Amino acid sequence: MTGSSLRGGPDPVARAAVVSMPARTVARPWLTHGARRLMFGYTLLAPAVLYVMLLVAAPFLFSLYLAVSDANVGDPVAHFIGLENFRAAWEMDLFWLALRNSVVFLVVAAVLKSLLGTSLAFLLLQNFKGKKLVRGLVVIPFTLPIAISVLSWKWMYDSQFSVINWVLSRLGLIGQFGTEGWPIWLGNPKLALIACILVNVWRTFPFSAIVLLAGFTSVPVEVLDAAKVDGCSFFQRFRHVVAPMIFPILMIGFLFDTVFTLSDLSVVYLLTQGGPANATKILPVLAYQIGIQAGNLGRGAAIALFLVPLLLPALIIVLRNLKRREY
Repeated sequence: MTGSSLRGGPDPVARAAVVSMPARTVARPWLTHGARRLMFGYTLLAPAVLYVMLLVAAPFLFSLYLAVSDANVGDPVAHFIGLENFRAAWEMDLFWLALRNSVVFLVVAAVLKSLLGTSLAFLLLQNFKGKKLVRGLVVIPFTLPIAISVLSWKWMYDSQFSVINWVLSRLGLIGQFGTEGWPIWLGNPKLALIACILVNVWRTFPFSAIVLLAGFTSVPVEVLDAAKVDGCSFFQRFRHVVAPMIFPILMIGFLFDTVFTLSDLSVVYLLTQGGPANATKILPVLAYQIGIQAGNLGRGAAIALFLVPLLLPALIIVLRNLKRREY
């Protein structure tokens, strides 16, 4: 026994043996490399899933609850009434008018945004001075607050002080100020829906251009050069080379654009509130007026849910085409 042991201190030999002893590792056969990668992937997806559940799934389920009840602002207790709200909405003439306006709004806006977005994306691909500045300015309509931009357009559509009419009169396309050829954009049932569509296109077509631009820049330059050597024209390169390579991006952009267009309540409501003579009444505006302004929450939710059958075909087309390209 050493002196340090007699004094109660640790034995140096024993201490060296303890230090040199390797640490025992806990065997975790379930935590393989693949399991750790899977857990890491789920951890990254968790915030997005939580976001979708809280801000999309929960309101959608709550709207389903309202649609099958007699919920209204004056009565705090709602009772189950089945599909009565859907049947009542189905029998409304105004509902069919709003449905027709929604389809026209969607189709015309989609065509215009496709043409303008594609043209703008091609222009932004060219090399010119101030290219980065122009790319930054292009997204301003999409990033501006909706109320500010729409109210600015409402002033430009004004029947007396319209900048649009002043420019058209200077170009000789319409009559001078005070004549019968001076169009009243928001007061004419034939022009009001067109005016609303133009504002929607102006606000959201930069998004289509940015999506297309991101797809174009992802195409390898070598592939385009090989197509040029083979004698392909510009449109042939776009149709047979670029479009197939960026097809998934195009489909996702198309789906987002459809959702943005169909659910665009702010533009129409701030410009016309569905008038004149219900010429611009679309389903989101009708649902808001019945559910919020009139206080019939159940019927308003039922009308809003009729947007789902309009969005479902676009969703099925996108998912089927994306799934088909995986094989």
